[in-house]
Amino acid sequence: MKVPLRNTTGKVIDEAELRDDIFGIVPNEAVMHQALLRQLANARLATARTKTRGEVRGGGRKPWRQKGTGRARHGSIREPQWRGGGVVFGPRAGRNYRKAMPRKMRRLALRSALSAKAREGQLIVLDKLEMPASKTKEMLSVLNDLMGSASALILLPERDSNVEKSVTNLPQAKALRAQYLNLVDIFGHDYLVMPLAALKVIEDFLGQ
Repeated sequence: MKVPLRNTTGKVIDEAELRDDIFGIVPNEAVMHQALLRQLANARLATARTKTRGEVRGGGRKPWRQKGTGRARHGSIREPQWRGGGVVFGPRAGRNYRKAMPRKMRRLALRSALSAKAREGQLIVLDKLEMPASKTKEMLSVLNDLMGSASALILLPERDSNVEKSVTNLPQAKALRAQYLNLVDIFGHDYLVMPLAALKVIEDFLGQ
């Protein structure tokens, strides 16, 4: 598969060759969905916690005798049906929400997502992406030349503090090193922007 190779002004200067086994497969929607749910579940923090009837304050005395009052039997005013009582089957801190998924399936999900982006024309390949200094205004100008006001995920081959700092204050863009590519970021942005060096990193760890 061939896509236009652009410079930072958006001008087409050549063509870039994309590997068909990464950017040209038929997207597997079921695997992408499973991998996306796994990533969201693994990022979930089990901080919500409710108290059971044994943990709420009070309720040590039986509210009334067992028989003879005409009312229902109760042993504590901290039973779940009482106001201020404990919670039944409520969230408990420390619950493990993590999900496992084979590495081959995770990589298939990434290849499917990249293929979907390439098929929709939402993949922009640059010859290089360099910033002499961290300038948000200059980065905004580059993104506007490339895709207008659409959101973008910028993939970098390695740590680049100037580019990363230039993107920090742009709500519609995010800079990410290519080795940390993930489905949440891919589907959370309209376009993927990557220099040739970042493309090489992706092909190295996703290629079969």
